[in-house]
Amino acid sequence: MVHRVAVIGAGPAGLTCVKACLDEGLVPTGFESSDDMGGLWKFKEVSEPNRASIYRSLTINISKEMMCYSDFPIPADYPNYMHHSKILTYFRMYADHFKLLKHIRFQTTVKSVKPRPDFARSGQWEVVTEDKDGQQQSQVFDAVICCSGHYTYPNIPFKDFPGIETFEGKYLHSWDYKGPEDFYGKRVVVIGIGNSGGDIAVETSRVADQVYMSTRRGAWIIRQVSDFGVPVDMKYNTRFVHILFQLFPMSFFNWFGEKKLNAMYDHTMYAIKPKHRLFSQIPVINDDLPMKILSGAVTIKPNVKEICGSTVVFDDGTVVEKVDTIVFATGYNYDWPYLPNNVMYKSGHRVGLYKHVFPPNMEHPTLAVVGFIHALGAIMPQAELQARWVTRVLKGYKKLPSSQTMIKAIERDTHDISKR
Repeated sequence: MVHRVAVIGAGPAGLTCVKACLDEGLVPTGFESSDDMGGLWKFKEVSEPNRASIYRSLTINISKEMMCYSDFPIPADYPNYMHHSKILTYFRMYADHFKLLKHIRFQTTVKSVKPRPDFARSGQWEVVTEDKDGQQQSQVFDAVICCSGHYTYPNIPFKDFPGIETFEGKYLHSWDYKGPEDFYGKRVVVIGIGNSGGDIAVETSRVADQVYMSTRRGAWIIRQVSDFGVPVDMKYNTRFVHILFQLFPMSFFNWFGEKKLNAMYDHTMYAIKPKHRLFSQIPVINDDLPMKILSGAVTIKPNVKEICGSTVVFDDGTVVEKVDTIVFATGYNYDWPYLPNNVMYKSGHRVGLYKHVFPPNMEHPTLAVVGFIHALGAIMPQAELQARWVTRVLKGYKKLPSSQTMIKAIERDTHDISKR
C-alpha cells in the first residue's frame, strides 16, 4: 500500500503534486535544492548550475486564465500576461492557501533514488538527500514523483558550429541571458528562433548596433494579442475548437491557420517560413519580432555554416563580420542524475514515458515524472492533471496497462513525432 511519497522539485509541477498527494490521503515530502519554491519562475541575477534560469524582463506567453491551477484562480486584478514576479507571487499564494510549505524541505538536494533490494515485492525506493550543511540522510518511500523540470541543462551543440573555438567575442547560452545591458552597440548573432531566441533578439535589438537571427528551419509566429485584442489562447484554445479538430482533417487546419498567419505577415517574405506545417510543432509566440525584422533591427539568416574569428558565415554564403556576441538559443538537454541509468525506457532519441508520465518497464508503478512535457499551453494545468492521475494510480484507483501495451503506445508516439 502506497503511503509515503517523495516529490522532487518545488516548481509548478512539484507544488501541484504535493497538493494532489494530500488530496488522496498520501503523505508527501517535497525536496527542493534551492531556498525557495517556483522552479523556473524564481528569478536570480546570476544563473546557478543545474537550475532553471530566466531573464529579467520575462513575461509569460500564456494568459492567466489558461495557466492557473483549476482550483485556485489567479487574482482578477492581475494582468492577462504576467511578469515572472507575479507568477512567483501566485505560487506563494497557492502554497499558502493549501498549506503545502510544511511538506517541503528546502535547500535539500536529492543525491540518489534507488529501488530497494525487495523492490519486486514492495515497490519501494531508497532516497538519499543532502542538506545545505552537507549532511546526508537516507529515507524509504513507497513512491517517487520526479518534478525537476527540463530547462536545467543548456544544450550548445558545438560540433554543429565549426570554428567556434576561434571566435574572438563572447558567446553564451540563452540560459545565461539576464538582460540587454551588455549588448549596447554590439553586433549580435542569436542562433535559434524559439520563444527564448525571439525574445532575446527583440530585446537586444533595442540597444545593439545590429542583431542577426540564425534559423535552420524557420518558425510559424503567432501573436499574443489576437483579433479584437483578446489573448490568442482564449480565442482559439477552446473546447469548440478542439471538437472541430476531431471533425476535420489536420490538412484543413494547417491550410486555414497558415493562411491566417500569412495574412498578418507573409512568412516567406520575412524569410521565416518553416519547412514544417503549422500544427506539426509548437509555434513561436512573439508580437514584436516581425516589426523588428521590418525595421531592420533584426536580420534573419539561415543556419550558421562556420565561424572564423569574429566572422560568421551562413549556409547561403552571406557573411557577417565583426560579431561581438553569439547567443545560443539552442534548447536544453534533460537528465535525472539521481536515478539509475536503467530506470528510464529509451525510445529512439527520446525518453519513453507512458502518457509522458510513467516508465513502462517497472514492476510497480511507483515512479512517475510530472511536468516533463512540451505541449501547446501552460505547464501548470497539464501538470495538475498528470499529478491527479499519478496519485490515483498510486492509491490503486486507476490501473496502468501491461508493460507491453505501454511500450507499444510509446513507440507509436515516437514514430508519429519523427514523421512530423
